[in-house]
Amino acid sequence: MTIVTVGIDLAKNVFAVHGVNAAGKPELVRPNVKRDKLLELIASLPPCLIGMEACCGAHHWAREFEKLGHTARLMAPQFVAPYRLSGKRGKNDAADAAAICEAVARPNMRLVPIKSIEQQCQLMVHRTRQGFVEQRTAAFNRIRGLLSELGIVLPLKAQTVRREALACLEDLPGYANTVIGDLLGEVSRLDDRIAQYDRHIADMARQSPSAQRLKQLSGIGELTATAMVSTVGNGSEFECGRSLSAWLGLVPSQYSSGGKERLGRIRKSGDSYLRSLLVMGARAVLAAAMNGANPKQDRLSRWARSVAERRGYWRAVVAIAAKNARLCWAVLRRGEQFRMPA
Repeated sequence: MTIVTVGIDLAKNVFAVHGVNAAGKPELVRPNVKRDKLLELIASLPPCLIGMEACCGAHHWAREFEKLGHTARLMAPQFVAPYRLSGKRGKNDAADAAAICEAVARPNMRLVPIKSIEQQCQLMVHRTRQGFVEQRTAAFNRIRGLLSELGIVLPLKAQTVRREALACLEDLPGYANTVIGDLLGEVSRLDDRIAQYDRHIADMARQSPSAQRLKQLSGIGELTATAMVSTVGNGSEFECGRSLSAWLGLVPSQYSSGGKERLGRIRKSGDSYLRSLLVMGARAVLAAAMNGANPKQDRLSRWARSVAERRGYWRAVVAIAAKNARLCWAVLRRGEQFRMPA
């Protein structure tokens, strides 16, 4: 019989392949396939459905398999685990490949959008910039920790740490002067690199029509717009805006039973970087809506104020972020046909 579904457990050098026919019977079981032999093995198969876990290199392999005429699907590892653990003990590469093969054939399986090379290159810019931001934060914390050993306690605000550390630099004894001076120089270097990557992101947003349309939404800037386009694409993998919001972990967890509905905290699944950008944008929207001197009076701001009054600040922030995620899906899915409500 013809192989119709294949599950591949990706790794660095040795891959596990598990293929089944239309009746679900294993026809291809290869627990040890070398990296340079994988493409040759898949090319020898008839067009079939290939499933993989979304991990390092998964998008590259998915693009290569689709060039050969196969249908590639990526899944989050947590959705594959139940199929591996059901009725079996232990974990190995062959069992993972069999579980992937079974999971990808499920009709309601949640899939990860396959990214193009352009999308991955744009996400590299975001990841590298975020890495520089984290290094700068670590440098500030290191300055605060070292100065506290000398009795100089500084607040958390970065500008204050920079100013106060520079003011007391000449009074520091011995090697402390050298160390704090080097750390301040490292912070300045990271500032320049972050500014450079901000310019790259601004260029990316300027060249993308989808990002330009996303920037028209409240709380969506260049960072969020380009990250959304690079991660989600045109939103075709999601049935509706709520599916995208749930994929980003912005919906409450459910603990419902016996007809009684119980909603818990937000799930915080999916892309944490994109979720954090949406939350920061939502905080800006709520700050503008609750500005005591001149609060905004548009429809979204009035709704945000009412949610904050009824449910509190942070619930309102998450609600705005979830709404923005739904609006982003509508903009990406409908393109130029999308029109903001009056």
